[in-house]
Amino acid sequence: MRTLELLWRLPEPSRRGPRPGLDLEAVVAAATELANSEGLDAVTMRRVATALGVAPMTLYTYLPGKAELLDLMLDAAYLRMTRTDSTGQPWRQRLRAVAGENRRLFAAHPWAAWISTTRPPLGPGQMAKYEHELAALDGLGLDDVTIDAALTHLLGFVQGWARTAAQVRAERPDGAGDDDRWWAKVGPLLGELLDPARYPLATRVGSAAGAAHGAAYDPAHAYEFGLARVLDGFAALIEPDPAPG
Repeated sequence: MRTLELLWRLPEPSRRGPRPGLDLEAVVAAATELANSEGLDAVTMRRVATALGVAPMTLYTYLPGKAELLDLMLDAAYLRMTRTDSTGQPWRQRLRAVAGENRRLFAAHPWAAWISTTRPPLGPGQMAKYEHELAALDGLGLDDVTIDAALTHLLGFVQGWARTAAQVRAERPDGAGDDDRWWAKVGPLLGELLDPARYPLATRVGSAAGAAHGAAYDPAHAYEFGLARVLDGFAALIEPDPAPG
């Protein structure tokens, strides 16, 4: 209940007076900046208070704790998202636009991919995002439950991809050069250990993929390949094959 009150900025029954000169937007902005620069683990009430130049206990006059702060941060990020007007475009293009908007969200705020949305914040940002994204699936002959499930599946794909892409970036601080150095070290040993006669498919397919991507995993290729397969799956619902005869 308190989270919803905070998200929608409902007035709180008078208890403790907030510190003059500081407001909830400033708290959320400071926490977001901290998460953008140092990651989600860096967001603690103490660190946020330090960034704002106040005592940690001051923040508790604005919100109960970190869980509520994360909901506010995510909803604020949702509210700031750029929303593409894809009215009248083919359904695949509309859904690609939705996926791209979420990809850009996670690029700007990598921490957002790690916040569970099984219980969405349900604030103004979340609701504006949901309304906008549902429009990409409306009018395609799907029932409402299927529309919601399809959107959830699409967003889940983008979120899962964003998490993996973030891990790849963390492991490759110097970009592709890190992979080149790693393969230069382990490649000769692998050449001795991996017998093509014993692992014919692994050596053939792995070599082809590595040569194509210049790495064991290419986030950009994974995104395009995965999104195309998600949309192909939706096609079975939206554009089913006509009945025989």
